[in-house]
Amino acid sequence: MSRFNLADLMPGPRPMPVALKLLRGNPGKRPLKRGFEPPQPPLPPDPPEFLAGDAREEWLRVAPGLHLFGLLTEGDVMPLAGYCASFARWKTALETFDRVAAGDPVMHGLLVKWSEGQPRSNPLVRIAAEAAADMLRFASEFGFTPAARSRIAAGVGGQTSNSKFGDLLL
Repeated sequence: MSRFNLADLMPGPRPMPVALKLLRGNPGKRPLKRGFEPPQPPLPPDPPEFLAGDAREEWLRVAPGLHLFGLLTEGDVMPLAGYCASFARWKTALETFDRVAAGDPVMHGLLVKWSEGQPRSNPLVRIAAEAAADMLRFASEFGFTPAARSRIAAGVGGQTSNSKFGDLLL
């Protein structure tokens, strides 16, 4: 069963923050519309109080880089918290699954016996898959996936120009 996604109902490409557009470059040379852009704080926002353990550690790992590229403002706190919470749930499910698999040399934890005694798929497999899907959805919003990162990297550093002025104007 797939989840409802509002972005699937809207035609055309998804809107993108101006900071991401600038990082990706502007190959079409169209003027960038400067809509409302929330102000960037001087330091990365602190993680929300409800993030703990692995989720908090992930926040502390990724937030400084996002802030450096202008991709983390106060308005981005909850989506980043969602990413971090999904990451922690995914990691916990995988670690738990690994412990179950270590004690099951035949099926490696893929099947478990239910109360009626019949084997069923281990719910940890579904939990890990759903958390990974959530994590990847959030991650693509911040440019964490290889495809999203390649689109960002295309507009940052190492650019060469075919212009007669070379790289003087970059």
